[in-house]
Amino acid sequence: MLDTWPVPAEHVRVPTRQGETFVLASGPQDAPPLMLLHGSGANTSMWRGDVATWSRHFRTYAVDLVGEPGLSAPSRPALDSDAVSLWLDDVLEGLGTANAAFVATSLGGWTALDYAIRRPERVTRLALMCPGGVGRQKVGWIFKALLTRPFRRGGLRESAMAVAGLDGERHRQALDAVVLTFTHFNPCREKLPVFSDEALRGLTMPVLVIVGGRDAMFDSRQTARRVRECIPHSTVNLLPEVGHAIFDQSEPISEFLRA
Repeated sequence: MLDTWPVPAEHVRVPTRQGETFVLASGPQDAPPLMLLHGSGANTSMWRGDVATWSRHFRTYAVDLVGEPGLSAPSRPALDSDAVSLWLDDVLEGLGTANAAFVATSLGGWTALDYAIRRPERVTRLALMCPGGVGRQKVGWIFKALLTRPFRRGGLRESAMAVAGLDGERHRQALDAVVLTFTHFNPCREKLPVFSDEALRGLTMPVLVIVGGRDAMFDSRQTARRVRECIPHSTVNLLPEVGHAIFDQSEPISEFLRA
């Protein structure tokens, strides 16, 4: 997957207190820094369709989250502590970056929000797709996945389509990657802590949130409502016919980052 990265990239391995962290760096070295944080069960390769747009104007750092199926250490810092933000401190310092804009999705969205709340001086802008920790985390998809996966041929693929909201034909490449990953990967089952209204109100940087109305993992309408109420200066886009996996947002996010 890394061989198909569409722009020149540097492979960086950053030592952190959670173990080595893999980062794929693209774009001009003197451009403003942009951190990319993927979701659970993914890795840096999920940004292949976006990085060509963003790396024209930013020094992009696509980070493999620790504990996920990338090239970073398998450690899993406790989410109900400051361990994740301390790990990100190490990553930014290892990259020589005092602060950065963040684009993140799902678990990565939770990670970026947690960091912005704990380290507001280090986050210049936040662009989040279907972030965790705001709307209610749904559990119904787990039972659907358990019913289809063990007993039916192709059950894992059907589960991926249902949970992520992927179309079997249009998103064939993404589905293939998900099926390959979860054939071998044991995902973290820790429930994401929910951020309080007070914590969200403390965010002062520009915030863009994009959610899918058919998200099977998080209550997207509750996410949209809480963000609008608690972060009045935010921009919220609710895509009614989209599921948890959100595509084709490179340009809108680029416009937000450069505004």
